[in-house]
Amino acid sequence: MSGDRKDHLDGLAVALLLSCCALWGVNQVATKVALAEIPPLMQAAARSAGAAVLLWGWSGWRGIPLWQRDGTLGGGLLAGLLFAVEFGCMFVGLQYTTASRMVVFLYLAPFVVALGMPLISRSERLDRWQALGLAMAFGGVVWAFAEGLGAAGRSLQWWGDALGVAAAVLWGLTTLVMRGSRLSSAAPEKTLLYQLSLSAVALAGAAVLAGEPWPQRVSVMSWTALGFQTVIVTFASYLVWFWLIRHYPATRVSAFTLLTPVFGLLAGVLLLGDPVTTRLVLALAAVSCGIALVNRLFRRVP
Repeated sequence: MSGDRKDHLDGLAVALLLSCCALWGVNQVATKVALAEIPPLMQAAARSAGAAVLLWGWSGWRGIPLWQRDGTLGGGLLAGLLFAVEFGCMFVGLQYTTASRMVVFLYLAPFVVALGMPLISRSERLDRWQALGLAMAFGGVVWAFAEGLGAAGRSLQWWGDALGVAAAVLWGLTTLVMRGSRLSSAAPEKTLLYQLSLSAVALAGAAVLAGEPWPQRVSVMSWTALGFQTVIVTFASYLVWFWLIRHYPATRVSAFTLLTPVFGLLAGVLLLGDPVTTRLVLALAAVSCGIALVNRLFRRVP
C-alpha cells in the first residue's frame, strides 16, 4: 500500500471503512455477551493483551521495525493512555446501559474529530455542506435508536450513558493525537502497539484495584465473543483503522463510523431475526446522504 497521504477517500478506503463499521456494529453485542461471565476491566485487558501478542508476531513476520527511536514515544504514551481509559469507560458503562444506547453515544466521536482537526490541519476544515452532512448522518443514527433511547432503563442507566459519552470524547481525542503528533508518520503497527500494550497493563491494574473477581466459569459463547473482539476487532480492524487515519483525511474517515450503529441494527435483523422497519430504512438513507455530503460527493454546480 502506498505511503502517500491522500486528500479524498478512494474505493479501497470506502471498502475498508464499510468492513470495519460492519465488524464494530457487532462488537458491542459481543462485549455484552462476554460480560455475563468475564468482568469488564478484565475483559478489556485480556483483549488488548491478546491483540498485542498477535500484532507483535505479525510485525515480526512482516519485518516491520517497532523499537527504533523515531520521536513517537510521547504521542504513543498519550494515545495509549487515552485508549485505555476509553475502553475502560465503554466496558464498565455496558454494565449499566444497553449495547444499543452505548453505541449511539460512542459514535459522537466524529464530532470531536471534526471540531479538533482544523486546529491540526487547515485543509480538513469542514464547509457548511460537510457540517450539514455530519449532522444529517448523526440525526439518522439517533432516529434509528429513538425507541431505545426513550425506553425506561435501570436506575443507573444515566451513568452508563455518561461513560459512553466520555468514551466517545476519548476516542476522538486519540484520533487527534495520532494526526497531530509524530505518530502521523509512524507505521500503523507501531501506533496500535503503543495503545494495546499500554492499555493491557493499565486495564489489568485497574481490574485488580477494582477487586474484579476471577471468572469461575467461561462458556464457549463467552470465549467466542472474547476471541472475536481480540482477533477480528482489536487486532485486524484497528490495524486497518490506524492505517486509514494515517493515509486519508481524518474527518472524512471518522464520518464513516456513523454507519456502525446502523450496521449493529442490521446484524440484529440478520442474526436475531429483528424486523426491518421504516425507521431503519430512513436512518440508512440519512446516514448515506450525510456521509456523501461530508466527503463532498455531492458538489454544487457553479
